[in-house]
Amino acid sequence: MEWYHYLIILAVLVLISLIVIKINRKDFSSDINKLLKYLGGKENIINAECNMSRFKVIIKDMTKVDKDSIQKLGAKGIVEIDNQLKIIFDKDAKQLKECIKGIIK
Repeated sequence: MEWYHYLIILAVLVLISLIVIKINRKDFSSDINKLLKYLGGKENIINAECNMSRFKVIIKDMTKVDKDSIQKLGAKGIVEIDNQLKIIFDKDAKQLKECIKGIIK
């Protein structure tokens, strides 16, 4: 085989790898819009914080929150204490917090 055959094979493998990475990457803009809706809208969020894998949100009106839909969005668990929700999103929690902080300010 000529050297350019190896180059073509390498290029195809890189292209396949990039496609797989893109497919596995979360679409945070869509997830953020859904999460905001499930939290009762941006007007219902007082504050958002992140601690490791937990996303902590202080809510104005807890009756507007759809916890089942948040769970279906990928939350590993949800703890409700008074007007606070602690949502476990694993490694995505920090990125979600950054996006929501930008929206609610």
